[in-house]
Amino acid sequence: MANSVPASLKPFNTFGVEATCNELISFNDEQSIQSWLKAEKPALDSLFILGGGSNLLLLGHIPLTFLKTNIQGIEYSEQDNGDDVWVVVGAGVNWHQLVLDSLDKGYSGLENLSLIPGNVGAAPIQNIGAYGVELQERFVSLRAIELATGDIREISAEDCQFGYRDSIFKNELKGRLVITQVTLRLSKSLQPHIEYGPLKQMLVGETSITAKKVSDAVIAIRQSKLPDPAQLGNAGSFFKNPVVTEEQYQTLLDAFPELVAYPVDSGHYKIAAGWLIEKAGLKGYREGDAGVHEKQALVLVNYGHASGQDILQVAKQVRDKVLELFGVKLEPEVWIIGEQQIFSS
Repeated sequence: MANSVPASLKPFNTFGVEATCNELISFNDEQSIQSWLKAEKPALDSLFILGGGSNLLLLGHIPLTFLKTNIQGIEYSEQDNGDDVWVVVGAGVNWHQLVLDSLDKGYSGLENLSLIPGNVGAAPIQNIGAYGVELQERFVSLRAIELATGDIREISAEDCQFGYRDSIFKNELKGRLVITQVTLRLSKSLQPHIEYGPLKQMLVGETSITAKKVSDAVIAIRQSKLPDPAQLGNAGSFFKNPVVTEEQYQTLLDAFPELVAYPVDSGHYKIAAGWLIEKAGLKGYREGDAGVHEKQALVLVNYGHASGQDILQVAKQVRDKVLELFGVKLEPEVWIIGEQQIFSS
């Protein structure tokens, strides 16, 4: 059955900001979601699907009904080819717990994605990624319920239209589905991705690389750079790494030879947003209880009592300063809820 819970959203966002919604309803299975939709017949524009709250900045009162999916379960099935293992996971499962569980079972594929906050159901929306690996490389399909009809849909990897921190669920299907289950492809054998500088450095001297060792190294790196949301409110990387043309890259490189950037394809480069922010002198910048983290410039933090608007104001100042100095516009990776066209002014 669906259970109504208080409309305060403070416990459900890792920034830890005070925010409220009209109603917050949680579901433990697909049938409860379908029954609620059939009974209530809600307007689509009155709903918001809440995951782990780790990629959100909430602004004040949000006049919507928030739906939270708590569907659990992790089931593995070894495939006939001898190496592939499919894992079917409930949308409410904590992402890092899934990574640890898969490693305990002896399977690889998710080790580079260790310690990413949030729930499994939100992972395809963001196409989460870290240290050279993105979810789409391991994604098979997902199950979702259409909010308008209550019908079950199976959506393949191709149909998800994955991009850099992007998917069809942020675009054409935004606000139209609630994801209930995700299927991923793991491996019995390890093909390590350790090209990322600090990760490669941490594993120097290891005679045998295992998925667990890669995961441990990723966790150590993340913990050294990123604050624990339980101790200091944050949503991880606030901005996307901007992608620029080769011409823009060369112009920036001429002006800043120490520029940190990575080739995307033959004509584009991805610039490290954290480097831009730090170079702009904003690492550790603070206004009241909102600020830029002192160790990782890509992370905005709540030092205690900042509001969503306070954090948004710092984000806008960071964006404007980087644009002024480098001619590069930063786009938020975090989903900002409660203000229209939040980064248009």
